[in-house]
Amino acid sequence: MMGLLAFFVAIGMLIMLFLHNDFVGIIIIALLLFIGYNCYSCD
Repeated sequence: MMGLLAFFVAIGMLIMLFLHNDFVGIIIIALLLFIGYNCYSCD
């Protein structure tokens, strides 16, 4: 499951390379953290 979490973090970092808007970046980071947490802690 750590691989999936790292994959979502990498996607977020790649998106931030192309975005220059901090507000949108924060929203995307929060969304990816939420998705990654749900994928990591699913029973």
